[in-house]
Amino acid sequence: MISTSIKVDEWMSEFNGRWGIAGGWAIDLFLDKETRPHSDIEVAVLRENQRMLKKALSEWSFEKVVKGELISWGEEWLELPIHEIHGVHKQAGERLEVLLNETRDGKWIFRRESSISYPESSLFLESNKRVPYLHPAVVLLYKAKNARDKDHTDFYAVKDLLKVEDKEWLHKALQAHVPGHLWILELVRKGGQNE
Repeated sequence: MISTSIKVDEWMSEFNGRWGIAGGWAIDLFLDKETRPHSDIEVAVLRENQRMLKKALSEWSFEKVVKGELISWGEEWLELPIHEIHGVHKQAGERLEVLLNETRDGKWIFRRESSISYPESSLFLESNKRVPYLHPAVVLLYKAKNARDKDHTDFYAVKDLLKVEDKEWLHKALQAHVPGHLWILELVRKGGQNE
């Protein structure tokens, strides 16, 4: 885990915007241990910094995902619904998935449900090795819709370690985004929101 996160941190060293490792790796950075195998590396950046990202990663070629297809990303500004970019290092062949995130007035805005927001200042945390990662409550919100076995594993690994206010935020966000989801009930059980 440490070598993967440090490698990504090195890739992003020229990028001056806010960013963090996302997905399952973010959960592992929060837990400070690798809990399961990971098939890809995802990085969350703010949409407003997309050109800065491309300039910082000049040794990479990028494709945007449009309606499920990978299409070369030129110089155009990417707007919603495009939110996913795949990068390949031109010499080493290493791969990186970049997820563009929306912000407005100091708040991160959930692209799937714009009524859900989170303080932008708390969106990224740092591991013990000072590698930034996306807040685990936000990661879990993304994972909730169409949750796979690995997403459930990530939820159960993290839920009891979240701060009370983060559990409450996730509980409310899940109710708005995926009413009736199993995790909503789990967040109010022992170790959940109402400790």
